[in-house]
Amino acid sequence: MELRHLRYFVAVAENLNFTKAAAKLHLAQPSLTRQIHSLEADLGVRLLSRSKSRVALTEEGRSFLADARRILALATESVLAVQRLSRGETGQLNIAYLSNFDFELLPETLGAFRQSFPHVAVNLFDMAPAEQFRALQAQKIDLGFVGLRPPAAHRDLQWESIARHRTLVVLPAKHRLARQRQVKLSELKPMFFVGLSEKTHPGFRDWLHETCRPAGFTPRILQDAELEPALMTFVAEGLGVSLLREHIKKLPHPGVALRPLSPAVKTDYCIAWNRDNDSRALQQYIQIVKSLAPKTS
Repeated sequence: MELRHLRYFVAVAENLNFTKAAAKLHLAQPSLTRQIHSLEADLGVRLLSRSKSRVALTEEGRSFLADARRILALATESVLAVQRLSRGETGQLNIAYLSNFDFELLPETLGAFRQSFPHVAVNLFDMAPAEQFRALQAQKIDLGFVGLRPPAAHRDLQWESIARHRTLVVLPAKHRLARQRQVKLSELKPMFFVGLSEKTHPGFRDWLHETCRPAGFTPRILQDAELEPALMTFVAEGLGVSLLREHIKKLPHPGVALRPLSPAVKTDYCIAWNRDNDSRALQQYIQIVKSLAPKTS
């Protein structure tokens, strides 16, 4: 018994007329009659009572009609469901982000994604960059707003810069440079720095070194902080200065002054995903992020 046999039977049962049912199915009537006989033979029961003047359902036929309709409806829904999955319109999407930053692009892209793909469940996870990299490698999340470009060690990750943010100098509020509207990178050469730990922000130290290289010095890092709020505290206590992207302004920073560099220095802000992740929902979301992201320069 095949699904087409069920469709043929339902058409005859609903019309109680082989000629009308054959026309709706675009079949020749003799062929439809043979298919119904074949179905009854497979089941070993009579589903239809036939005479020259009328066709009627037997008791077994009425019972089988309800089951046949249910099976056909389920088959149709299964086909539609797998097609929606293939188009990335169903399933789930797991996204990690840094809660310390109110990154405007995240809510904007989520709103656009939900509008286009309302049947995809979106799960959000607050994770430091190192946690995001581990979760991406284990495919526990689909995409991470990781910030800095993934270190070279994460070769199984694909990444893309979606924005470029100004880099700010983080100074103790009473520092002499805090009286300036802008700070030259070379003015930081004799100072100690506070960095972000490689345990939580892999690649930060390399980025800091590369940022300072044009000014002809390697920053002397006196202290590492696990997270950005701790870094701000260390700077406020006079342990050193630091460089961070401009979104650090969104964090409370008592005792700290934030000044732009002159000339301006910009830092890439990246998203990352596992290159082996073939989720259609992920690819759809990446396209939305790229379309809504500010143009990098």
